[in-house]
Amino acid sequence: MRLLHPDGTTVHLGYCSNVHQAEDLAGVVSQLATYAEPVRRRLDVGRLGVGLWLARPVVSELVADERQLTRLRRELSARGLETVTLNAFPYAGFHREVVKQDVYLPDWADEARLTYTLDCARVLAALLPEDAERGSVSTLPLGWREPWPVERADTARRALDRLAAGLAAIEADTGRRIRVGFEPEPGCVVETTAQAARHLGGLDPERLGVCLDACHLAVGFEEPAAALRRLADAGLPVVKLQAACAVEATDPADPAARAALRRLAEPRFLHQTRTPRDTTAHGARDPAGAPDDGAVLGTDDLGEALDGGLPAGPAPWRVHFHAPLHADPEPPLRTTAGHLTDVLAGLLGGPAAHCDHIEVETYTWSVLPVPPTDLPGGIAAELAWARDRLTALGLKEDHPE
Repeated sequence: MRLLHPDGTTVHLGYCSNVHQAEDLAGVVSQLATYAEPVRRRLDVGRLGVGLWLARPVVSELVADERQLTRLRRELSARGLETVTLNAFPYAGFHREVVKQDVYLPDWADEARLTYTLDCARVLAALLPEDAERGSVSTLPLGWREPWPVERADTARRALDRLAAGLAAIEADTGRRIRVGFEPEPGCVVETTAQAARHLGGLDPERLGVCLDACHLAVGFEEPAAALRRLADAGLPVVKLQAACAVEATDPADPAARAALRRLAEPRFLHQTRTPRDTTAHGARDPAGAPDDGAVLGTDDLGEALDGGLPAGPAPWRVHFHAPLHADPEPPLRTTAGHLTDVLAGLLGGPAAHCDHIEVETYTWSVLPVPPTDLPGGIAAELAWARDRLTALGLKEDHPE
């Protein structure tokens, strides 16, 4: 979907296809018919944005064979779909039985990450609608926090300079500007907006910036207005917003809350858990560079927190579990939907639009305690939720002629 901000900016709203399992081109094309087009029809819109996740084998095929790239472009168009953004955070194997920390490999100290990201940018330049101002690619925040010695940090920083140069070359060749956003995530080298300013400040702002995931921001207990000011002061544009909600237990000592959380502690994805710092806590990690240093304690997975890694009260827990935007989790748990609403307001509620790519990214539908029987209906409901929050801020739907 496209919406118009009062300042005239076209804001693209879509959903991320990493919720679907496919690591070959045939599977990606099948997704468009099985899920994306039905979502568009549920919403009764003429055009729907899909933020594609294209695993390394798919990208390799598309870069090597222009006919396949043309096929994908035609499939999108024929189904009333468009792509202005790619999610290049997972490299491959995102739907294996166990993913956990493997999702951060290869990291930005590995040549394979740079090559994959530039290949994604080339593919996106070919898929962009003719009237789209630019495209965006989201990527991991350098790597998992450890091991991250100085040598790897230096190698990664040099790779980012080469990334900017590669994006400039793609623009010179194609006339299409592609920007890459690094996505701060709990447990990574860049976990918070403070760390983003520290590690990513000074990059080329025309081509490199931040992909802000609202779930991750909430898990870190970062206040949206302050976080956005921090990024702006560091000269880091919000290239893309991933509209996502975390799960919150307001009273983690409540047996009902712990039982509900236990049902979310599943084996595929990592569910980092954070709580505001309590000086009586023992055994929890104190992430360096939190929004106010020492403001939060955390564990690398929900099971660790439940097994004693975090204090069970009185402060709330927030869990990196992407919850559907429009639906409440099992009581007494709740989501951080209010926090996401504040992020949207901070980016788009003022006289100027500070982000023009929004991607609903709930990849966890299949690992919910009760998986959906109607996935297109759930995705459509999430997009409607996001659209309604944006129109409440004064944006207007832009219907194609």
